[in-house]
Amino acid sequence: MKKYTIVLLVITLLSACNKNDDTVDYTVKNEEEIVAYIAANDLDAQKSSSGLYYVIDELGDGEQPVGTSNVTVAYKGYFTDGGTFDESDADGVSFGLQQVIKGWTEGITYFKEGGSGLLLIPSALGYGSDGRPGIPGGAVLLFDINLISVN
Repeated sequence: MKKYTIVLLVITLLSACNKNDDTVDYTVKNEEEIVAYIAANDLDAQKSSSGLYYVIDELGDGEQPVGTSNVTVAYKGYFTDGGTFDESDADGVSFGLQQVIKGWTEGITYFKEGGSGLLLIPSALGYGSDGRPGIPGGAVLLFDINLISVN
């Protein structure tokens, strides 16, 4: 009985070690991609402690949102190769900052109403290693944003 218990334990340990984990850490790759994009486009970007990069073209002069605010934002979402994956119309879209990706929840709060700029979002603050339709796992996301209002 003891012999079978040891064999079963060894098999369990080996199969646990061989588990295929589809979660990939893109931190280093994303950082390199963002830094290269910033250099190639001569951007004056700031980096937050979370790894989000942002460029403030116009700070704005209205109300500044917090992470729980509802806002209206006009935006264009694209990849570092320039391919667009999403875009609002000039009137923008309204949403709660708690309902969007972490990069937006944090990034939009750096602007005031009327502000505009660029968010450079690593995958950990976007759609992670899984992605979503039209956005591959591990993708860096860029968003030109215009904060129209804090609602």
